[in-house]
Amino acid sequence: MANQLQIIGVMSELGAGTRGASLGLNALEIASLQYDRTFFRNRPIIRVDTENERLYQEVQEPYAKRLDGIKAMYDRIQYQVGRTLKEDNFPLVIAGDHSNAGGTIAGIKKAYPKKRLGVIWVDAHADLHSPYTSPSGNVHGMPLATALHEDNLKNKNNQPEEETIWNWNEMKGPNQRVKHSDLFFIGLRDTEEPEDNLREEYGIPNVPVEELRERGVEAVAKQALEYLEECDLIYVSFDVDSMDTSVSVGTGTPVPGGLYEEEARELLLQLVQDPRLCCFEIVEINPLLDMNGNSMAEASFRILKPVVEVIEAKHL
Repeated sequence: MANQLQIIGVMSELGAGTRGASLGLNALEIASLQYDRTFFRNRPIIRVDTENERLYQEVQEPYAKRLDGIKAMYDRIQYQVGRTLKEDNFPLVIAGDHSNAGGTIAGIKKAYPKKRLGVIWVDAHADLHSPYTSPSGNVHGMPLATALHEDNLKNKNNQPEEETIWNWNEMKGPNQRVKHSDLFFIGLRDTEEPEDNLREEYGIPNVPVEELRERGVEAVAKQALEYLEECDLIYVSFDVDSMDTSVSVGTGTPVPGGLYEEEARELLLQLVQDPRLCCFEIVEINPLLDMNGNSMAEASFRILKPVVEVIEAKHL
């Protein structure tokens, strides 16, 4: 059991292709005023310094844009998440773009190097690209590849620069942090061939939204947790673009056919009850892209509040 919940704000958006994910935490704080003014008042936030000023500079590394800055973020996030866990607190990470999740995973492994970590990735995208395969060079599509220590050279399309390769290898670290067999996807529906080939090669499962609706949220949550039964720890990463575009209007890469708000909330409520849960992360809220005011953050807060309450009840 942890001592207390620790919110870690990581408002880096260096890995995204559009601007504004750095405002996600601010948007959630504004949403909380409508639903629960005590939420952030009672749960102080540690804010990790960002490198977002690098956005003013020209991109030097086309196959992994701003990778030097993202490597610096990995180091900071790894330190803060690792420290939080070592202090016996529960890290709730609210991040900008999804590249930050690679640093979160590194932090969990820093705190628990001997423990086997299972990852449940609730997302429209697989985020399995490397600089060798990425069609865009946006690093928010690469965090799981760093965790898996995976270059995916069988599906290589690019020849990254030496500096890119050096930073990439540093971000992967000396050892694999997550086994391919310890990764479970829910909601994937917008992936590229190199990612599909990698998932097929290792048999990494995904439950599509249509199947989740047919079988029910509870059955899918149970499947994910049972699939990872040999893992000592569970980390859940929730990208708001896993939700349908009727909900996820304020996010960088919305994809139709996703979860509805109620489905996402119920799914996460089921997942976070597992006693092995060691960290929860929510990412990619972008109020600048929200055509409906602050609706994306409001929906996200309506999901986050009960999820946090369950985490506090079950793990603290």
